[in-house]
Amino acid sequence: MSGAAPSKLTRTAPPETRRQQLIEATITSISKHGISGTTLTKVTQEAGLSLGLVNFHFESKDALLAETLQHLAKEHRNLWTSKVWRPDIDAAAKLQTIVDAQFHPMVCNRRKLSVWFAFFGETRHRKSYLQTSGAVDMERQMMTAQLCSEIIAQRGYRDVSAPDISCTLEGIFDGLWLNILMYPRLFNRQAAREQVRSYLALCFPEDFP
Repeated sequence: MSGAAPSKLTRTAPPETRRQQLIEATITSISKHGISGTTLTKVTQEAGLSLGLVNFHFESKDALLAETLQHLAKEHRNLWTSKVWRPDIDAAAKLQTIVDAQFHPMVCNRRKLSVWFAFFGETRHRKSYLQTSGAVDMERQMMTAQLCSEIIAQRGYRDVSAPDISCTLEGIFDGLWLNILMYPRLFNRQAAREQVRSYLALCFPEDFP
């Protein structure tokens, strides 16, 4: 509970557990108050920890924000990298894995989407986003382009461009995330996933029926 007194378990938890508590509390605080409205005091209240403890683990608010963003990027990346290197599934299935990761409940929920768009929207923190997550975004885009190239070569598709499809997918992902965040009654994860699949069916009808 927000602002609750720390339990014995919290007080005796190992450092990594405490850091994770603070990161989760930061995500919650940003989703409620934005980045500018998030302070170390609010984070500690959300986590039920002392201000001294957050200062012990993170030297500043910026350091805590950077690690929170890094945590989200790693969490997202792990969802698709765990499968795209498997030799037993084809390129289309691997591409679907990347799509599924975009709309996985662990990543695509309004609490965490609020954090992503907070970093997108605030000029001061956009540079931090690019430094922390830019490489991950580029890696995903390059992987989707590679998988699209493999599908095109395997099936002999013509008049389709792997780089164009990859770039379009990135735009669709961001747009659907924003719709889910802003209009939750009209947009949801499952429908968003099917919209992306419909686009891929136009590009690769034999692989995404």
